[in-house]
Amino acid sequence: MLSDDEFNRLVRLCRIALDDEEKEKLQGNLKNIVGYIDSLQAIDTKDVHPCVHVIECHDLPTRADEVGAKLDRDVFLANSPSHVGGMVKVPAIMKPEE
Repeated sequence: MLSDDEFNRLVRLCRIALDDEEKEKLQGNLKNIVGYIDSLQAIDTKDVHPCVHVIECHDLPTRADEVGAKLDRDVFLANSPSHVGGMVKVPAIMKPEE
């Protein structure tokens, strides 16, 4: 199970701010999840083969990959809001720590 110290460390690592009511609710939910996982660990799976893909045993219709017409770079860049040096410029999603 998840101890209070482990929960508080997890909250600190996630850098989330919770009031007492939110903490109590989240801690209860996490304890339920960890308890469910513990119950799954108790299941004997020694004769169960690993499943790499959930539908690997079904015959699904497939088609051959075919190269199609490619979009002209100038047309592509004309439709992008911002571009630099022939590449699409996107907003930064990771900022350096200050």
